[in-house]
Amino acid sequence: MHKSKLAGFIVDCNTDDLPSAAAFWGGALGMEVQSLPGEEGTKYIGLIDRNDALDIEVQTVSHPSRVHLDIETDNIEAEVARLEALGAKRVQRVKSWWVMEAPTGQRFCVVRAEDSPNFRSKATIWP
Repeated sequence: MHKSKLAGFIVDCNTDDLPSAAAFWGGALGMEVQSLPGEEGTKYIGLIDRNDALDIEVQTVSHPSRVHLDIETDNIEAEVARLEALGAKRVQRVKSWWVMEAPTGQRFCVVRAEDSPNFRSKATIWP
């Protein structure tokens, strides 16, 4: 058995001005912009969900701009296999997570559940 749930979403921005992109999305979504620490802060800027339900970040990318979902899990390989059984395909392993593609073409990531405050209580348990 393993658990998974929607972790949040990432706004992929093909831009050289990540702070301006984050300011736009923070304003559009009514969320405070938050710098992230260390190396992560050079590529990502966080947006604070006041309900503490979703992890939302703005990311600089070299591919076309888009929005992608992150699914968090306590067992990445089991969750990837479950999603493949539903028709998803593995696209690329990046560090500890998988970039996947839905049968309809949307990209999403399967990531490790780390500090999610409500993972244990909100995640779906899969056989």
